Formats: sequence, structure tokens, C-alpha cells
Amino acid sequence: MSNRARRAAVLSLTIMAGLLLAPQHAAGAIWSNSEFHLQFGAIDIPEFFPGAPTGDKDTTIFTFQHASGWKHGENFFFFDVISSENGGFNDTDTYGEWYSYFSFRGDKGPMAGKIKDVRFVLGFNWDPDADVVKYLPGINLSWNIEGFAFLNTDFTLYVDDSVGAANGGAPSEDDSFMFDVSWKRPFNDGKFSIEGHAEYIDGRDNEFGGKVESWILAQPQFRFYVNPNLALGIEYQYWQNKLGTPTDENTVQGLLVWVF
Repeated sequence: MSNRARRAAVLSLTIMAGLLLAPQHAAGAIWSNSEFHLQFGAIDIPEFFPGAPTGDKDTTIFTFQHASGWKHGENFFFFDVISSENGGFNDTDTYGEWYSYFSFRGDKGPMAGKIKDVRFVLGFNWDPDADVVKYLPGINLSWNIEGFAFLNTDFTLYVDDSVGAANGGAPSEDDSFMFDVSWKRPFNDGKFSIEGHAEYIDGRDNEFGGKVESWILAQPQFRFYVNPNLALGIEYQYWQNKLGTPTDENTVQGLLVWVF
């Protein structure tokens, strides 16, 4: 199968899965949670674009994220607007991810034991500034671990559908795979929490034959809830081989969360 045919097949799967999961919106969600995040602080990482300065950059990240559950699964998405400044250089980037989960068990309820549910997951990652598009079909395990509000592991493909350097975007890449862990662990009757995710994405080559290194990205948040709708805290980000380069990112930012 050609790359074009393969990508068309994956795109068709994405559309069909979206149509399959659309009844959630018609029937109404069983539960939903929306959050607005404000992160702020200096990030000491090099830029990967000509003319951009290196060193500390005052960076602000605005995030909107939403999660909801319905009869046969869940949906989750977030969208970031990232603004950074250094020595008169200003840059604004956007990035988003969407994931839909469809339970194989339907109305049978939670499974017995440590595994609460097994679900098909379909993800979509989008960076409009770099014209990068990724599809992530795979399997999700939802774990039943005491003390955790949720603990999930995703095993997915990492399928590239980017336009490539010839069309003005970032270089296209070979397909790969991802392993991701996401969690929320509340403490003290929910007044504190540690939540976030950590992912591993395997290495691959880009369209020029260059090596895109495997990376590990971890983003735990430490939150203190002033009230049920407002939290203060920090987000620690560790990114080994950021964007597949030899650069490592290691930073802490202040965090404000509005839950609604």
C-alpha cells in the first residue's frame, strides 16, 4: 500500500470513529470536566529555527482542556497557545491533541480486578504552525488502583500525515509507536493532587533520512485547590530528546487552574 493510500485509510478510520462517537453529544455526557490553565515562567531551551535566540525565554502557556464520559466511552482534548519572549524576539505557537475512547465492554460495567476497562483509542495531534499531523490508533487500559481518581495506559501507533518540508512544513517522518501513562492522585479529601502524564515515542527517520531520536516526555502537575473551582500549583516538565533532537528540557512553571 502506498503512503498516500495508507494515510487516506487512516484518515477514513479517524472520520468513522468520530462519527461513531458523535452520539455522546446528542445523548448528553454522563459526566464532564473543563479546565483553563495558565502556566508562566522562564524556560531554558534552545530554539530549533534560524534566527531565534537561545537561553531563558519568558514563556506563558494558555491551555483549554475538556474531558467527558458517555455510555460507551470517553473523549478528551486540549489546545495550547504558547507565547515566549527573549531579547525582543517574540514567538507564539499553537498545538492541540484529541483522543476518543470506545469501550469494548459496552453496558457490562467495570471489569473485576485491577483492570477496570479495555478500550479502543483514536488520537489526533495537530501543530498548525509546523503543519504537523499525527494519528494515534491503539488500545487503552483503564486501571482500578486504590487512591487514584484514574490511571490509564495507552499503546498506540504514531502515524505521520504531515505535509513535509517541500510544502513549507516540518519534515515528514516515518511512522512509529507511543506508550503513554496518565493519572490523577488526589490527597487530603481532594485538596491536593498530583496528576499528569508521561509518554515514550519511539525513534524514526525523517524525509531526509535524518534520525529522529526516541523521546520521553513527563508533565506532572502538583495542585492545591483553593476551592473546587480554583487550583494553584506548579507543572514540572522533563523532555528527553525534545522533538527528537539531542536537546533535553528540564523546567518548572507556575500553574493556575480554573475548573468549570
